Formats: sequence, C-alpha cells, structure tokens
Amino acid sequence: MSSVTAKTQNTFCRLAIVLLLQQMVILSGCASHADRAVSIRHSFYSGKLDTALAQTEIKDKGKEHDADVIKLNRSMILLAGGDPVSSEKILREIRDRFDQLETKTVAQKVASLATDDRKLPYAGEEYEKILIRVMLAISNMMHDGGDVNAYALQIAAKQQQLLQTLQEKSKEKELEVDLATLNKQLAVGSYFRAAILESSPLDYDDVQRYRVQVANWQPDFRDAKIDLARAQTGRHSSPGHGVVYLIAFVGEGPYKEEAVEIPTTASLLIADRILSAVGKYELPPNIAPVKIPVVVRTAQQIESVAVFEQDKLLGTTATLMDISSLAVEQNRLQRDDVLARAVARRIVKKGTVYAMKSGLQVEKSPEIDLLLTVAGVAWEATERADTRCWSVLPDRIQVLRFELPAGTHQLNFAARLRGTHTGKTTPVSVNVVNGKTTFLLSVLPEDQVIGKVLTKTYQ
Repeated sequence: MSSVTAKTQNTFCRLAIVLLLQQMVILSGCASHADRAVSIRHSFYSGKLDTALAQTEIKDKGKEHDADVIKLNRSMILLAGGDPVSSEKILREIRDRFDQLETKTVAQKVASLATDDRKLPYAGEEYEKILIRVMLAISNMMHDGGDVNAYALQIAAKQQQLLQTLQEKSKEKELEVDLATLNKQLAVGSYFRAAILESSPLDYDDVQRYRVQVANWQPDFRDAKIDLARAQTGRHSSPGHGVVYLIAFVGEGPYKEEAVEIPTTASLLIADRILSAVGKYELPPNIAPVKIPVVVRTAQQIESVAVFEQDKLLGTTATLMDISSLAVEQNRLQRDDVLARAVARRIVKKGTVYAMKSGLQVEKSPEIDLLLTVAGVAWEATERADTRCWSVLPDRIQVLRFELPAGTHQLNFAARLRGTHTGKTTPVSVNVVNGKTTFLLSVLPEDQVIGKVLTKTYQ
C-alpha cells in the first residue's frame, strides 16, 4: 500500500469499529425505551398506577431524547390517579417544548440521516399535539375551569393547522387526500366550551353557537341534535335539578410498532428532494423495503359506559373523540414522508461507506474493504423505526349528560360490550347542585374503572 500507511489503516479500522459500537449502543437504548413503554402500558391499563408512576421517573440523564414522551405518560397517570393540577403542569411544559421543536434545524435533520429519527429529540406526532390541548382542557376542567376556553381555542387552532398542512402536502404531491376522518374530530373543544358555560344564563348565546358547531362538525355524534335543541330553549335543567357530565376515557389507546414497507412512488420523489438538499446523492434504480413506525389500534374490550342509580339506567356514554382513528389516519397520511426519510438515510449511509472506501483506496487493501463493508452492513442493520409515542392514551373520549334532583346520589358505572354489562360496577357518590353543573372523569381501559373518579362542581 503505497498511498495508505499502516498507521492510517489502523486509525480507520478503529473508527469503523467505534462507528459499529455506537450504533449498537443506540439500538440497545431504543430497545429499552420500547420495553419501558410496554411495561408502562401494562401497569397503567391494569390499574397499577403506583407502579406506572414509578416507571415514568426519569433517572437516567442519557434518556433526554425520551424524556418528553415519558412525561406525557406520567401526566395521564397523574390525572387518572386524581391529580389534575400536576397533570396540567406537565402538559403545559410539553406543549411548549413541542411547539419549539416543530421547526427542526438543518443540523438536526442531517444528524438523523446518519442514524435514524430516534437521534432527534421527540417532537410529538400531530395527533399528540392536539391531544395535549384536549387533555389540558380536561385537566383544567377537573380542578379550576378558568382556562378551559383558552385550551379549547388551542385545540381548534392545532387541528386546523394539521388539516391545512396535510392539504398543502397533498396538493404538492398531486394526490387526492380524504380528510373526512380528521375533520370529524373538530367538535371536542366546542363541546367542552358549551358544557362549561351552560349553567350561566348570561352565556346561552355562546352555548348555542358551540352546540351548532358540534352538530355541524360531528353530525354522527349521538347527542349533538339533543344538545342543540336544549340550548335553543335556553334551559339548563328542570327546576330543582342539576346537570352531571360524565367524561369517560374508554379503551386502550393506540401505539406504534415497527413495520417493513416498500417505498412508494411518492416517497421516492420526496426522498430525492431530501438527498438533493443534503449532498450529491442519487436514488438507485431499486430500493429495498425500509423500516418505519406504524400506529396500531388495539382490540377493544369495552364499547361504552353505562350509568345506573340503583337499578335505573340513566344512560350510556357516546363517543365524542375517536383518538385511535385520528392517530391511525394521521399516520397513514404522513407515511410517504416517513418512508422518504428512511430511504434517504439508507442512501446516505451507503454513500458514506463508498466515500470512505474511495478515499482509502481499498482496492489495495482487502482487509480495510472487508471491515468497512461489515461496518456499513451493521450500520444499516441497526436502524430501527422511531416507535416513541404517548402510549397510555384512551382509545376514545366518551361523554354522557344527564339531569338529577339536587342532593347526594349514589351512582354505579359499568362497562358495556356488545350491549352487555361486563366487569365490576364502580360506585360513585355525586352531590348535585340545583341549576349547576358537575363534571365526573373516569378511566376505563377495559371492564372497570382504574384510579379515582374525579368530581368537580361549578357553582
């Protein structure tokens, strides 16, 4: 080897080995996150909230990239455990951080091409950013209520931003995108605003306007027309009665898993643009399947919640927001972009190895050629899909509004599946105030309530 000294050879050999070890460390760390997420889901959905809370304590300073998503899970555990104040505080913190991360720097994007998206701080999926604001509204509603209107406005603004972004991307790609599923989720903020305001006769014009929005934006919501008709009369409740709203977190929410998929034509066009922006890379004629995260909806063991007083059925909850449908649909609509980044990463890695081989003139050193080839294969093999996500969300947010005479009432909640009550009933004591509204919040991942049923009366 005339142009490559033995010292240079040894140096690059060591660099290649270090590169391989770094990728294996990254892989090991992300596998730990995936394992932690599974454990947290199991603890939370089985009602072991103390265990789940301990599992969301961030003790390892090397887990900064995972910290925000772990905190999101912690916020839900705290809310289910009866601490909406702490839940709201965490959610505000993550909302602000995700807003700051929405525009990733060029340097961050280039760095992720050398590894994978797990290298970047987790910036949240679009559906998660919407749900942060939904959970902020609910957390605030269950302890104060003063910021529900502001959070509801943020829900609508974030949803509209998501829809606009997807519409623009569909035009750019010259694709027809059906946004009907996403549009159906727009009613949740207006519903909460109407519910908070309806016990005040001074705000009934606003109540009626919000009920109209719910009926227009989510016409398949079971109670939309009933709520609107009542708002048009300006009546909160019958004399001597108060109103109770049950907000139920029903079912086990969506999560991400790794899938191996073939790049689409649209994703290859996007990948070509990425490669043109970061360097002199070209798409090869054939692209092997790549690993991407896919949002999955779990099989559900509960359809709704029935509310009884003694043996009298007061009603069953209806779906106001289908979280899993929103998550799955948003993931589907953004799949080409995710595929494109995976394709670009693969090509950048191959290009880097080829460049190293060319610079070292490996044709004169079979040993270096083999080592770099092995390191390159390992570099690609260690890539994994970024399956970080808010993993303890409910499948659906359901609601039920009913009137009761003023006084203390002993209610029972029961899960329903295929029209039959399942699991254990949960007793709840509610103090109903004449002409006022009381909110209840319960979490039922499967066949019974976990944690505490929160109660808040607005005088």
